[in-house]
Amino acid sequence: MITSEHITGLILAGGRAQRMGGIDKGLIPFHGKAMIESAISRLKPQVSTILINANRSITKYSHYGYPVLMDETPDFSGPLAGFSVGLKHCKTPYLLTSPCDSPLLPTDLAKKMADQLEANDLELVFASSKEGDGKIWSQPVFCLMKSGLHDSLDAFLSKGDLKIDRWFKELRSGTVVFENPQVFANVNTPEELLALERISSCPT
Repeated sequence: MITSEHITGLILAGGRAQRMGGIDKGLIPFHGKAMIESAISRLKPQVSTILINANRSITKYSHYGYPVLMDETPDFSGPLAGFSVGLKHCKTPYLLTSPCDSPLLPTDLAKKMADQLEANDLELVFASSKEGDGKIWSQPVFCLMKSGLHDSLDAFLSKGDLKIDRWFKELRSGTVVFENPQVFANVNTPEELLALERISSCPT
């Protein structure tokens, strides 16, 4: 049985945030605190330790007391670059990933995905959300993977491909559908930030 002790959490804060005017999204205030603090507080009970993937504001992120890992490529290559460096530093059997700009992430994210991974002998499980119209949308940056996948990912990246779903298709992968889409709400614009603050209570 996979427990929190078997899982390292990786918070992805390495993007450019171009739609937010280039502001480092993890440090944007959400209910009066840096947005990454909400991600940390929700992820921490689900994992044994946390890693932060960031490509700037390294000193500020280091103040949270967790290792801060920069992409090995200097060109903001997307979440797979974060996955890659996270896997290389992961010392537990599993790595759980989440972006820094989804402050309402599920408090049962790890458990539901671990149950799915074990039950179906999978290598990776990603989240999906059920929207109000009944459609299912994949949320691929929320995923639980075996830490031994670093060689597979490096081989994939060496081909120049950065499409996250294409890598998933090379693995024994599956998904877990979460009924409440709000838990995956993320912030890409100032307007989305204001809207999310209005509809959400202050995260614990």
